[in-house]
Amino acid sequence: MQHYTAEKYRAKSSVGYLVKRASSLVIESIEPALAEHGFTFTQWVVMMYLRDGLAPNAKDLCVQLRYDSGAVTRVIDQLEARDLVRRERSVDDRREVKLALTEAGQKMVGSLIPTVVDKLNFVLRDFSAAEVSELTRLLTKFIAVFDPAAGGKSGVAA
Repeated sequence: MQHYTAEKYRAKSSVGYLVKRASSLVIESIEPALAEHGFTFTQWVVMMYLRDGLAPNAKDLCVQLRYDSGAVTRVIDQLEARDLVRRERSVDDRREVKLALTEAGQKMVGSLIPTVVDKLNFVLRDFSAAEVSELTRLLTKFIAVFDPAAGGKSGVAA
């Protein structure tokens, strides 16, 4: 089935535009609240991805975030300097460096989750529980088209 035609296609009504715009607005909504605690949205996402096992190393973070390795390394360095993240050499392959939240990192993520949850709940205040569930289901299905290996584990950590 063709959902779009070249003649009638408009960026503002395309799924790609709407997903990107929604993502940008979520980030803009949450970022100031995280900044009050001394964190950027990217630092938050890195900590959540590590907590939830979505990206256990810098390479996977680069792929998930669509950031270059230098940018990811800077974020990891910042979090490591604050004793929130640690680098661990893999016992199976010494070339691989795994990332993990420290105990302080685990506590920090736990303390920031209510802030993020409050922002998301505010944004979703006019949605019913069924609508949020359906939106989540549809976005998961949409992501799976691009990343079948995700198995429903993809998504923004926000």
